[in-house]
Amino acid sequence: MKSPALSDYLHLHFIVLIWGFTAILGKFLEPLSSPAVVLFRTGLAAGGLALVLYVKQKPFAVSPADRWRLLATGSLIALHWILFFAAARLANVSVCLAGMATSSLWASLLEPLILKRRVQVIDVLLGAVVMAGLYLIFRFEFDKIAGLITAILAAMLASLFTIINSRFSQRHDALVISFYEMAGAFVGCIAFVGLYISTNPTLVSTDLLPQTGVQWLCLALLAFVCTVYAHTAAVGLLRKFSPYLAILTVNLEPVYGIILAVLIFGNAERMTAGFYIGTLVILAAVISYPFLSRQRPTTTTPTGGDLEIDLPK
Repeated sequence: MKSPALSDYLHLHFIVLIWGFTAILGKFLEPLSSPAVVLFRTGLAAGGLALVLYVKQKPFAVSPADRWRLLATGSLIALHWILFFAAARLANVSVCLAGMATSSLWASLLEPLILKRRVQVIDVLLGAVVMAGLYLIFRFEFDKIAGLITAILAAMLASLFTIINSRFSQRHDALVISFYEMAGAFVGCIAFVGLYISTNPTLVSTDLLPQTGVQWLCLALLAFVCTVYAHTAAVGLLRKFSPYLAILTVNLEPVYGIILAVLIFGNAERMTAGFYIGTLVILAAVISYPFLSRQRPTTTTPTGGDLEIDLPK
């Protein structure tokens, strides 16, 4: 592995900053509904990834069975994004990102169930710490409870498809995985939008279609910068960084996102002291997890490779 330069570290943090900005872009897209936001984002991203694969002359071919699995995983990602953007609107960006900070610990709970591994004591203990942090947020921000619960559900789905991708990454190129998953997410969103329309008969065109240049710009940024560029660059940086250091840095996403939200939205994003204490408790548990778990044997996939985290934002 090539030793990373200072510019590589700055590049990695820049990517995490971009991912922290996604919830803010979702707020700028109001009143466009969350399912519609994800529909346009995934459609544009799938097209962008297809172009990248064509330019890089990478083959699109995967086995029929894996193709269907990747498309189905894409629908899971679409639901995750719909809940993610809905959480930011039900509460605000800060609450949404606080809930998303639980994704790493969701993974520590779901991974033993899905990959048939032993539950670790440290996972249970840190899970209890996260619950304490969530209790503080619930206690002091009870009026935003719907948004926080929605964000926690989005974090659970993020952990679920990350674990699924840890298996796919042993067999296929990351760009190929992302292309099929974005295509699956786009198709899944068509169904989600149809369900949304059928259950909301009073919808107007502004709920379903971008109306302004600003909205189209935000969608383009979500698709091409936050998805195609950030994901491709992150995969490239994994040639220089260990997965451990990369995952540790990604855990700073809620910190960057909450700071950006306060700077951009001002008083609408300022929360009670209890919220910030609870968020710090969650982040302390998440950031300490790689240090505490580093002492145990390396987590491996059934094929023997190191577990690769691949979390589209």
